[in-house]
Amino acid sequence: MTSILFYLTPKKDVGFIDNTSTIRQAIEKMEFHHYLAVPILSETGEYLGVISTADLLFYIKNEKLDMKLIESELVSNVPLERDVKSVKIDATPDDVMSLMAKQNFVPVVDDRNMFIGIITRRSIMSSLSKEDIEKIFDNDDNISE
Repeated sequence: MTSILFYLTPKKDVGFIDNTSTIRQAIEKMEFHHYLAVPILSETGEYLGVISTADLLFYIKNEKLDMKLIESELVSNVPLERDVKSVKIDATPDDVMSLMAKQNFVPVVDDRNMFIGIITRRSIMSSLSKEDIEKIFDNDDNISE
């Protein structure tokens, strides 16, 4: 069985923010990386969740924040719309796939909940062979009538 590490984008290659970042810093990080969501980490590197552009936008609107206020308002004050589940480093590919159906990426953590990286849908899809893809689409059991 293939290890999930085969699909991992390591922390050093992932745009993330820490929970002491401001809303403006989060927006700038997302814009720079062209991400719609980024992991939030504690100052020690523990995975805390994922913040999305929608979370930020709704918070700015609901709190009536202007451009000056987003420079000081912390992302830790922003309610997160979704609970993006992580997997432990020893998870199986099946564990990842069950989450991948609901999330664009799956954060990977160690046994102390320290963020290691992410597994993206793209990394999974790019590893599939033409035969794997044909099996998925040729399976009549997956077609609803």
